[in-house]
Amino acid sequence: MFPNTKKVFFMVLALVALGALFAPGVFAADVDVIPAHDPFIKVIFSVGAMVAAGFAIGLGCIGAGAGIGSAAAGASEAVGRNPAAQGKIMMTMMVGMAMAESIAIYSLVVSLILLYVNPYRAFLFG
Repeated sequence: MFPNTKKVFFMVLALVALGALFAPGVFAADVDVIPAHDPFIKVIFSVGAMVAAGFAIGLGCIGAGAGIGSAAAGASEAVGRNPAAQGKIMMTMMVGMAMAESIAIYSLVVSLILLYVNPYRAFLFG
């Protein structure tokens, strides 16, 4: 169906590994190195938090939507094959959809934390 899926998977895996490799260097910065008195740093930090929150909720909802769509498609196909088992299939589908929807709620929580209770704000601005 998707001929480049393996290539995209390894590229994403390589980017995550690269980010994990350079993350300790970013978080190991001294407080004196960051100029907190500069107003542009506050603007860049706030815009970065907003972009990160947007990515968090966007990617989380894409995953939840794909999971819910997959659950509904599988349940519809199963009911079409065996209409007598509709009750059990629907119950299982609803549980699966609730689990997929919880991913969207977790991404909403992460984005709200990034926007309003950002733990790095105190590190940067005292």
